[in-house]
Amino acid sequence: MKVAIYTLGCKVNQYETQAMEQELRARGHEIVPFSQEADAYVVNTCSVTAASDQKSRQAVHRVRRERPGAVVAVCGCYSQTHAAEARKLGADVLGGAGDRMGFLSLLERAVWERAASGGRSAPLEAVDPPFKRRHFEWLPAGGLEGRTRALLKVEDGCSNFCSYCIIPYARGPVRSLPMGEAAVQALELKNQGYQEIVLTGIEISSWGRDLCQGTALIDLLEAVSAAVPGVRLRLGSLEPRTVTEEFCERAAALPDLCPQFHLSLQSGCDATLKRMRRKYGTARFLQSVELLNRHFRRPAVTTDLITGFPGETEAEFAETLAFIRRCGFARMHVFPYSERPGTPAADMEQVPKSLRADRARRAAEAAADMRRAYLEGCVGETYDVLFEQPNREAGFFLGHAPNYAEVLVKGEDLHNRVRPVHVTRTDGEALFGELEE
Repeated sequence: MKVAIYTLGCKVNQYETQAMEQELRARGHEIVPFSQEADAYVVNTCSVTAASDQKSRQAVHRVRRERPGAVVAVCGCYSQTHAAEARKLGADVLGGAGDRMGFLSLLERAVWERAASGGRSAPLEAVDPPFKRRHFEWLPAGGLEGRTRALLKVEDGCSNFCSYCIIPYARGPVRSLPMGEAAVQALELKNQGYQEIVLTGIEISSWGRDLCQGTALIDLLEAVSAAVPGVRLRLGSLEPRTVTEEFCERAAALPDLCPQFHLSLQSGCDATLKRMRRKYGTARFLQSVELLNRHFRRPAVTTDLITGFPGETEAEFAETLAFIRRCGFARMHVFPYSERPGTPAADMEQVPKSLRADRARRAAEAAADMRRAYLEGCVGETYDVLFEQPNREAGFFLGHAPNYAEVLVKGEDLHNRVRPVHVTRTDGEALFGELEE
């Protein structure tokens, strides 16, 4: 059968879509773009914000309207945490955020039953209780066709229960991919031709906790690095507690680790962090930033920020603005707070949405200034750039430096090649340079 998959949300969702595509191909099926005719359409949903919920519903409504004869299947965090709402969308198959292989079997069954009966049959459903998940679900390794960078999911679940977040209720407790299996999957990706692997998960800082073997994320990183020499490695989002003196010393010794570190901040005010139930304060976060800058040469430290969290005063927001400038982030993702029903923060005193948006705008302006300053500091440097695709601007090819800065050069036929580039200028968003021999 022909299957099309539409993915919303984080890198974990992207990885799981890649894995489902690999499995469907192994079962003899064909993957086609979501815009094309298919026997089945899968929407892999996200529920991190209310806007994500809405986008998930819209995607299902659209495909149901435009492809009335096809099987429509829904999986992911939205259908896991809002199963009752998801059932009302009229999907033929409803799955959650677990057992992706079982979900694909139901998808096959639904298509076969549709073909046999000539019409729609009763919906098929497999949404498991997330807090009963105890084992990491094995999924086949593999990236999206035509890509140069592959995702390797090494962890699932989260036990932090931040007051604003619904994801632990979708993903369940922490489960880790064993170190040996991670190394094997990384080698498979190298053999498929990928030049860079991103280690990702819901909360990778907790990797190894459930294995009870005394191992931590840095041990996993060293094992994967040894398994795939010459392949660039990049880490997903980290909690500040991960970044210690020992972590930095060992990480800096790895020859292929990309010096880009995404540290989850959310607020630069201690009072707000306490209401968020984050497990660090600004002093510990700043220590992590300083450690990274001490052990790596001009690392790109990036972060996320939530503005207008319940109870946030103008004075608290001013603290956040001052703190992010002190950290000097290379890039920031800024979001106005979004209520998630069922979380403690949804019952707190809310900041008006207009004020949340205004603070997001002001924080984004500060982030743009820091982004520009970081990129200006890259001018004159030479980076090994992994090239990915021609840019929309004629004659330019786009790639990423190890610090994940976008780099544009004049050139052709550079896809999936790593070439040294001398950076000559920046426009505040990307770097421009010249290829070196």
